Amino acid sequence: MSDVRSAIDAVWRIESPRLIAGLARMVRDVGVAEDLAQDALVAALESWPESGVPRNPGAWLMTAAKRRAIDRFRRQELGERKHEELGRELRGDVMPEFDANVDDDIGDDLLRLVFIACHPVLSQPARVALTLRLLGGLTTTEIGRAFFVPEATVAQRIVRAKRTLSAARVPFEVPQGADRAARLASVLEVLYLIFNEGYCATSGDDWLRPALCEDALRMGRVVAELMPEDAEVHGLVALMEIQASRTAARIGPGGEPVLLLDQDRSRWNHVLVRRGLAALERAERLGGTLGPYALQASIAACHARAIVPEETDWLRIVALYDALLQAVPSPVVALNRAVAVGIAYGPAAGLEAVEELSGHPALEGYYLLPSVRGDLLVKLGRDIEGRAEFARAASLTGNARERKLLLSRANVADDVEIETRRTSS
Repeated sequence: MSDVRSAIDAVWRIESPRLIAGLARMVRDVGVAEDLAQDALVAALESWPESGVPRNPGAWLMTAAKRRAIDRFRRQELGERKHEELGRELRGDVMPEFDANVDDDIGDDLLRLVFIACHPVLSQPARVALTLRLLGGLTTTEIGRAFFVPEATVAQRIVRAKRTLSAARVPFEVPQGADRAARLASVLEVLYLIFNEGYCATSGDDWLRPALCEDALRMGRVVAELMPEDAEVHGLVALMEIQASRTAARIGPGGEPVLLLDQDRSRWNHVLVRRGLAALERAERLGGTLGPYALQASIAACHARAIVPEETDWLRIVALYDALLQAVPSPVVALNRAVAVGIAYGPAAGLEAVEELSGHPALEGYYLLPSVRGDLLVKLGRDIEGRAEFARAASLTGNARERKLLLSRANVADDVEIETRRTSS
């Protein structure tokens, strides 16, 4: 029984995005589509333990969902025409023809669902929750656990998101023209946020949440397959592949963080490195100026190509950060650049770059500002000042593992590189 339940869970995680996407095309309502998909899952939980997992579980679920759609339309009297359309698809129940029909439309359906889940009419937390729910196949419990948010809050966000989409009459279609670029930016932002929360958790006891990284990367690969001519999609996938390649090396035996320059690079996943470099090459081949994600991937690639830390091309990394600052004038990017400057040109130059950011309102309360300053001060022999900065950084972080690391540096200011969050680790 447990084996069948595990198989059903695995099938659901893989098939639910396709199932919901196909149903949403038919019923033109994401909320109704998800309800129908859930009904099909319940049917599978009732049937498969006795009959076994079918040869084509995705088609089985779609057929079950369509039957429930017909029942729903009958009960609600939503129109004879829709009833007849769905009835014609089921009449005869010929599985090969059904499979071909699903395969013909699935790419477009998934892409439509991506743009719906990440629609800018929704708040950022709602977009993240809805994307993980519809495209990641995660339960509200899993989403809440991942982001340390009560399950009820997650469920409420998802319900409100569906209502908002319905009230706004958001069309179930792939946007075109100028709207497409704006909407795609929202899609990539959501995937980036999900990945980063997994890569460097903002709160909780664990520094990493690998499952979130895997979900974001899986969804990013799907988007890249659906939009192969978009350079920034490949840039984001490249960034996530390369960053994810370091997962095993970023955690010590006791769960403690292991910073970039201290990592055992033989533990990096070199399959993911190669995939990331290939995705970056695809982005570059498409031509034009590299966007923010491709630039960050290029920075990550500088580390990935260095067999040992001493081979890292820090001058190129500084130049890439300069380009990234032009594309995204962000104080966080500027702080990451200051770290690279401190290694490429010496800690005094790095500290000067950091001091230029002091007092910036966006960095107020941002723990990495004092942690970077502390690292540079220690390198300049100003240990007492450096320890004070590490203590301040420890008081600002919400992550228990990082707090422990920073407190250890406050007590013993050794010469360990502070790894900056997100783009340079």
